[in-house]
Amino acid sequence: MNEAHKVGDFQTAHTLETFGFLPSLTQEEVYDQIAYLLSQGWTPSIEHEHPTKSSNHYWTMWKLPFFGETDLESVVDELEACRRSYPDHHVRLIGYDNYTQSQGLAFVVYEGRI
Repeated sequence: MNEAHKVGDFQTAHTLETFGFLPSLTQEEVYDQIAYLLSQGWTPSIEHEHPTKSSNHYWTMWKLPFFGETDLESVVDELEACRRSYPDHHVRLIGYDNYTQSQGLAFVVYEGRI
Protein backbone atom coordinates (compact mmCIF):
# COMPACT_ATOMS: atom_id res chain seq x y z
CA MET A 1 0.00 0.00 0.00
CA ASN A 2 1.22 3.47 -0.86
CA GLU A 3 2.39 5.53 2.16
CA ALA A 4 0.08 8.38 1.15
CA HIS A 5 -2.96 6.14 1.66
CA LYS A 6 -2.08 4.86 5.12
CA VAL A 7 -4.15 6.42 7.87
CA GLY A 8 -3.74 5.78 11.59
CA ASP A 9 -6.80 4.96 13.63
CA PHE A 10 -8.07 7.21 16.39
CA GLN A 11 -6.34 5.12 19.03
CA THR A 12 -2.87 5.73 17.59
CA ALA A 13 -3.31 9.42 16.76
CA HIS A 14 -2.09 11.72 19.53
CA THR A 15 -4.82 14.28 20.09
CA LEU A 16 -5.96 16.65 22.79
CA GLU A 17 -9.66 17.24 23.37
CA THR A 18 -12.40 17.78 20.78
CA PHE A 19 -10.46 20.06 18.45
CA GLY A 20 -7.37 17.83 18.54
CA PHE A 21 -8.28 16.27 15.21
CA LEU A 22 -8.43 19.68 13.50
CA PRO A 23 -5.62 22.05 12.52
CA SER A 24 -4.62 24.38 15.35
CA LEU A 25 -7.11 27.16 15.99
CA THR A 26 -6.07 30.69 15.10
CA GLN A 27 -6.21 33.39 17.76
CA GLU A 28 -9.43 34.72 16.21
CA GLU A 29 -11.01 31.24 16.30
CA VAL A 30 -10.04 30.86 19.98
CA TYR A 31 -11.67 34.24 20.70
CA ASP A 32 -14.80 33.07 18.86
CA GLN A 33 -14.96 29.96 21.06
CA ILE A 34 -14.57 32.06 24.21
CA ALA A 35 -17.29 34.45 23.00
CA TYR A 36 -19.57 31.46 22.35
CA LEU A 37 -18.88 30.06 25.82
CA LEU A 38 -19.76 33.42 27.40
CA SER A 39 -22.85 33.93 25.21
CA GLN A 40 -24.23 30.60 26.46
CA GLY A 41 -23.89 31.78 30.07
CA TRP A 42 -21.38 29.05 30.84
CA THR A 43 -18.75 29.48 33.55
CA PRO A 44 -15.19 29.65 32.19
CA SER A 45 -12.48 27.71 33.96
CA ILE A 46 -8.82 27.19 33.12
CA GLU A 47 -6.73 24.09 33.80
CA HIS A 48 -3.10 23.27 33.06
CA GLU A 49 -0.86 20.22 33.07
CA HIS A 50 2.57 19.16 31.86
CA PRO A 51 2.34 17.20 28.58
CA THR A 52 3.92 14.09 30.09
CA LYS A 53 1.14 13.87 32.70
CA SER A 54 -1.78 15.19 30.67
CA SER A 55 -3.52 11.87 30.08
CA ASN A 56 -3.07 9.97 33.34
CA HIS A 57 -4.81 12.15 35.95
CA TYR A 58 -6.88 15.28 36.53
CA TRP A 59 -5.40 18.58 35.46
CA THR A 60 -4.56 21.36 37.92
CA MET A 61 -7.07 24.21 38.07
CA TRP A 62 -5.81 27.76 37.46
CA LYS A 63 -7.60 29.75 40.15
CA LEU A 64 -11.29 29.10 40.80
CA PRO A 65 -13.82 29.01 37.96
CA PHE A 66 -14.77 32.53 36.83
CA PHE A 67 -18.38 32.53 38.04
CA GLY A 68 -20.48 35.21 36.35
CA GLU A 69 -17.70 36.30 33.99
CA THR A 70 -18.98 38.03 30.85
CA ASP A 71 -15.86 39.82 29.58
CA LEU A 72 -13.91 38.08 26.83
CA GLU A 73 -10.73 40.06 27.55
CA SER A 74 -10.72 38.96 31.20
CA VAL A 75 -10.78 35.31 30.14
CA VAL A 76 -8.05 35.91 27.54
CA ASP A 77 -5.90 37.71 30.13
CA GLU A 78 -6.22 34.76 32.53
CA LEU A 79 -5.34 32.26 29.78
CA GLU A 80 -2.22 34.25 28.97
CA ALA A 81 -1.30 34.61 32.65
CA CYS A 82 -1.55 30.85 33.07
CA ARG A 83 0.60 30.31 29.99
CA ARG A 84 3.25 32.76 31.26
CA SER A 85 3.34 30.99 34.64
CA TYR A 86 3.51 27.50 33.09
CA PRO A 87 5.04 27.91 29.60
CA ASP A 88 5.75 24.19 29.22
CA HIS A 89 2.22 23.07 30.20
CA HIS A 90 -0.91 22.45 28.16
CA VAL A 91 -3.54 25.08 29.00
CA ARG A 92 -7.19 24.09 28.64
CA LEU A 93 -10.33 26.23 28.70
CA ILE A 94 -13.56 24.70 29.99
CA GLY A 95 -17.08 26.08 29.90
CA TYR A 96 -19.27 24.66 32.67
CA ASP A 97 -23.00 24.59 31.92
CA ASN A 98 -24.89 25.18 35.17
CA TYR A 99 -28.18 23.93 33.72
CA THR A 100 -26.96 20.49 32.60
CA GLN A 101 -24.22 20.43 35.25
CA SER A 102 -21.66 19.32 32.71
CA GLN A 103 -18.94 20.69 30.50
CA GLY A 104 -20.45 22.48 27.53
CA LEU A 105 -17.06 23.17 25.97
CA ALA A 106 -13.48 22.09 26.61
CA PHE A 107 -10.41 22.52 24.44
CA VAL A 108 -6.67 23.03 24.73
CA VAL A 109 -5.80 26.63 23.96
CA TYR A 110 -2.00 26.32 24.29
CA GLU A 111 0.00 23.13 23.85
CA GLY A 112 3.04 22.78 26.09
CA ARG A 113 6.46 21.48 25.19
CA ILE A 114 7.57 17.99 26.10
